[in-house]
Amino acid sequence: MNRVHIKTYGCQMNERDSEAVAAMLRARGYRIVANEQECDILLLNTCSVRDAAEQKAIGKAGYLQQRKKKQPDFVLGILGCMAQNRGASLLEQLPDVDLIIGTQKFHQVPGYLDNLRAAREAGLPIGETIVDIAEEAGSQNTIKDHLAHDAPGEEAGEAPVSAFVSIQQGCNMDCAFCIVPKTRGDERSRPMEDIVAECQALAARGVREVTLLGQIVTSYGRRDYAHTGGVTPFVQLLERVHAIDGIERIRFTSPHPRGFKDDLVAAYGRLPKLCGYVHLPLQSGSDRILRAMNRPYTRERYREIVDALRAVQPDMYFSTDVIVGFPGETEEDFAQTRELFEACNYDMAYVFKYSIRSGTPAAGLADQVPDEVKEQRNQILLEILQKNSLRRTAQLVGTIEEVLVEGRDKSGTHFTGRTRGNRVCVFDADPRLVGQLVPLKIERASVSTLYGELVLAGVNG
Repeated sequence: MNRVHIKTYGCQMNERDSEAVAAMLRARGYRIVANEQECDILLLNTCSVRDAAEQKAIGKAGYLQQRKKKQPDFVLGILGCMAQNRGASLLEQLPDVDLIIGTQKFHQVPGYLDNLRAAREAGLPIGETIVDIAEEAGSQNTIKDHLAHDAPGEEAGEAPVSAFVSIQQGCNMDCAFCIVPKTRGDERSRPMEDIVAECQALAARGVREVTLLGQIVTSYGRRDYAHTGGVTPFVQLLERVHAIDGIERIRFTSPHPRGFKDDLVAAYGRLPKLCGYVHLPLQSGSDRILRAMNRPYTRERYREIVDALRAVQPDMYFSTDVIVGFPGETEEDFAQTRELFEACNYDMAYVFKYSIRSGTPAAGLADQVPDEVKEQRNQILLEILQKNSLRRTAQLVGTIEEVLVEGRDKSGTHFTGRTRGNRVCVFDADPRLVGQLVPLKIERASVSTLYGELVLAGVNG
C-alpha cells in the first residue's frame, strides 16, 4: 500500500506543490505512479480560484469514493486551496475522504499517510477523517524538494531541464474578486540564500531553466531585505540566480503590475538569462472597475509598463489575465478593456468570466452581470487573442529561434522545447540534445505552436 498518484488542478504553484509532496513521499518510501488505476493512494491537489475548479475536483472525488467501496484500503486525500477554503465542510459532500490538508501543511502529508497505513496494516479502524488546515509559521520554506527522475522504483523518463522554484507564499493584495489570501495566507518569503542554493542544486542536476514562483512574485522579500541602490529584493534575487553557472534561462510568475519599477524593467536589458516574456495581469482596462477590484494601478500606468518593457526589448512577449463581467461592468467599461487588450497585442491570455467566490469582497456586490453577457464578452476577447497569436507566430516563420530542448513530445516521435518568448516548438532532434540551447528555423506555425528544423549540421538525427 505505497503507490501514490497525485492529480493536480490549477496553477503552476499547485504543480510545484504537488512535485514537492511527491518528493517528500518518495523519500519516505512511497512510489509515485503515473496511472491512477495502479495506485493505492490518490491525492487531489485542488484549486479554488473559480467555483468551476472546485466543482471539478469535488466531482472527481465523488467518483473516486465509489472505488473505496470495492477497495476498502484505498486512501483518498484532498490537498491545497479547496481543502483550505472549505475544510471539514467538504465531508458533507465527501464523507469517505481520508485526508483534507491545507496549503500550509503539505509537508505533513507523508506523516499522515504513514499513520493511515500503519492502522490499516494492523487491522485497526481508521476513525475520523484527518483535517489539517491550520496556519504554520515557516511553511513557505517546506516547498523545496524536487522529484528526481529515473530513481529506483520510479517510472523511467528523461531528466527535466526546467524546474519551478517557489520563492514566496501567500498574498496581501486583497483584490476584491480573489480567494487566494484566504487559501494561501499572508505573504511570506523564503530566505534568499535557500532559494539560490536550490537553484544551484538544480543546475548541478542538469536543469537549465528555472521559473520563480509566488502569488505576487515581484513582492518577494520586501519586508525582509533592504533595497540596495534602488534595486528591490526581487531584482537582487534575479541577479543572484543569473550568476549561477548552468542556469541559462530565468522566468517568473505571477507578478503584479505595481512590482514593475524601473529596476525590474531595466533588468530585462542587463540580465541576458532573463527571458523576454512577461505575464502581466490586467484584469480590466477600465479605471472604474480596477478601483472596484481593488487593483492599485490605472489603465494609463499599465500601458506605460508595457511600453517601457517593449522599449527595453522590442520583441518582448506578453501574456495576461482578464476578468470579464465583474459586478457593475458596463458596455463602456468592457469597451475600454477591449481597447487596451487590442493595444497591448498579447501573445497569450487567460480570459475568465467572473464567478462569485464566497468570502471575497466582491461576492456581495449588487449589479451582477448576466451569464450570457459574460460569455459574449469572453468570446470577443478570445477572438482578438487568436488573431494576435496567429499573427505573431506567423511572423516567426522563416526566422531562427533559440530553443531549449526539453524532451520528446506527447507522440514520442518528435522533440519539443520552448523559445525565449515561451512559444512551444516541435521538431526532430537527437536525444543527446535534451538540455541544450539550439537554433531552430521555423517552417510553419499554428496559433500556439511552432514547427521547425534544427539548423546545426548533423544534429537533427
